[in-house]
Formats: sequence, structure tokens, C-alpha cells
Amino acid sequence: MNKKLELDAVLEDMVKREGSDLHLKVGEPPMYRIFGKLTRSRFPIVDDESINRMIYGILTEERRERFENESELDLSYEILDFARFRMSVFRQSGHIGAVFRYIPLEIKSIDDWELPPVLKRLALLRGGLILVTGPTGSGKSTTLSAMILHINESVRRHIIIIEDPIEFLHKDIKSTIEQLELGIDTLSFADALKSVVRQSPDLIMVGEVRDLDTLREALNAAETGHLVLATLHTADASQTVDRIVDMHPPGEIHKARLQLSNTLHAVISESLLRRLEGKGLVAAFDILICTDAVRTCIREGKTHQIPSIIQTGTKFGMQLLDDNLKELYLNGIVAYDEALSKSSNPDDFEKSVSKPAFASLKERVKDGAG
Repeated sequence: MNKKLELDAVLEDMVKREGSDLHLKVGEPPMYRIFGKLTRSRFPIVDDESINRMIYGILTEERRERFENESELDLSYEILDFARFRMSVFRQSGHIGAVFRYIPLEIKSIDDWELPPVLKRLALLRGGLILVTGPTGSGKSTTLSAMILHINESVRRHIIIIEDPIEFLHKDIKSTIEQLELGIDTLSFADALKSVVRQSPDLIMVGEVRDLDTLREALNAAETGHLVLATLHTADASQTVDRIVDMHPPGEIHKARLQLSNTLHAVISESLLRRLEGKGLVAAFDILICTDAVRTCIREGKTHQIPSIIQTGTKFGMQLLDDNLKELYLNGIVAYDEALSKSSNPDDFEKSVSKPAFASLKERVKDGAG
């Protein structure tokens, strides 16, 4: 007879094995994502009885009712003194499914994560918009938490964080921090933004710009002197600018370009890659800093010129994603195919980088280069 599945035991095992995500699906054993790869756990196959017990056992009555009505639910879950998890519950093929993303209790710094040093300067700006972008699971929340920690340790600011759900828990150090969760403290990102600008914040962090109303409120807050940090699911800086402009109706495009050119300070786009023949992941970044030349490109709709400006703007802390990927590959940190898979311009990447440069870490060590 199969051992009874206990959610906390599965989550604890996943964390101890250095996993980032737990996937629960009826008919399969619990699956872990470890350094980007899905791996079957040692636990028994999930059935309807076990997943219903695990999921409904941690939901409040209000959240049970919401899940029954909407068939999907996002929330956070904590194992006291161990870890937090971002939890997404849904229905698929008539069964309940769930994914848990691991959120460490300890918030690491920009230096701990070896993030680009320019993030320290950007975090201490007094107003404007900073966007952290990338696909799901690329480390956006981790980057934002490190930036907020840097502010919290450096200066006295009033910080308001709006998330769905709350992920990293911040404690006051020098700054005062308030964290709002959708569905509990506010109904929407847009509603929360309208309200919090009247609460004298220095910095507002928005978990995700999902719609035009949220975007408008974020731009307005940045325009009125608040520093706004927010995320988008875009791959690089140029795509991010186009996405923001295109979210507006055709009649507002010119106004959107003008407002964005005046408020945007930086776009930090990131991707996570598996390290070569070793455990762990490493981040690669596309970083746009808004100089006068960048603001002109945004106003005039010439975003195709942005990559060239980034390439020549390294003294401002800018870098192209593909240049960062080449550096990681040529330094033997990631495999060629891994770098190529994350490239914004695969054809150019293949032309500019010789594939046999470092076939493997073992070959480098064998040749005396390691």
C-alpha cells in the first residue's frame, strides 16, 4: 500500500534536493524542477484523493469557494521557519493540478546573486520607472527582492509592494516596507496603485503589469515623482518598449511614447541558463539605461535602434543579452547550445561565436585551460 502523501514532506524534500518547483499532477509522482530539468520524485503517484486532501487542506473557506468558482487560484504557502512557496492551483482534464515555486526565507543581496552592479545605482533613484522583464521562472522576483534589500539597507524610504501573491517577506531595516496582496488587501494592481500614491510612498513595486489600467497607473505614479519597479513578460529591452506602447489604443500611441520616454529609467531583461556540467543556474542580462539617445528613440518610435545604443553604452552600465551570453559561453560557464537557445538573434550569435571553442568543461581541464 502506498505511503500517504504529505504536502510538507514533499516540499521539504524538493528544497533539500535544490529544486525550484514542485509539480503535482494526478497519475504521476510529484515532479521537481531541479536546475531547469524536470525530475520524478521518490514519492508515490498522485491520485485524486491525495491531491484534494493536500490542496483543500491548506485553503481557507473563502479561497476554496473562489477556486470552486474560478477553477484557478494563486496564493502563497509557508512552512514555518523553513521556506515559502508561490502556489498556483488549477484544473486540468477534470483533475486538480498545482505548481509550487520555492521562495527562500532569506533574501539575498545584489552581490550575493552576482547581479550587475548597475542595479545598486538604479535602486537608489528617486523617481521614474524601472522594468524587470523575462519569461516565467527567469528570476525577476529574485532580482527585485535584491534591489529592495539594497534600498532597505542603504536609505530611509517608504516602500509599498503590491503582489499576487506576496513572495519574499521584507523586514524593516532602514526603510519602512508595507506589502499588499491581491485578493486580501486590494482587488487589483490598478486599484492598489491609485490608492497607495496617496500614502506618501517613495517606491512602489508592482508584481506584474498585466493590463492597460495597471500600466497607466504605474506610468502616472512614475511621472509624479515616485520610483516604480514592475515586471513584464518580455524577452529584451526593445521588445519591452514596443509592448508597453502597443498596449495603448491607436489614438494614444503618441502620448504613450512621450510619457514612457519621460519616465522610463531602465529595462532589465533576464534569462536563466543551466551551468555547464555542474549544478546550478546562472543569469544573463539585457540592460537598457535611458540616456537622451534612448529617450529620443522611444519618442520617435525608432526602437530598432536601441540594440545599437546598448552596444555602445557599456560606460552607462548597458549590455546586450547576446554579448552576455557570448561571455558566459566563452568563459566555459554555459554550453554553446544553452547560450544559443536564449539568444535574441540566434543567426547572429552563430556567426559571431565559434561552436567548438569550448566543447565541454572536461576538455578545458584536460587541455590545461581550467
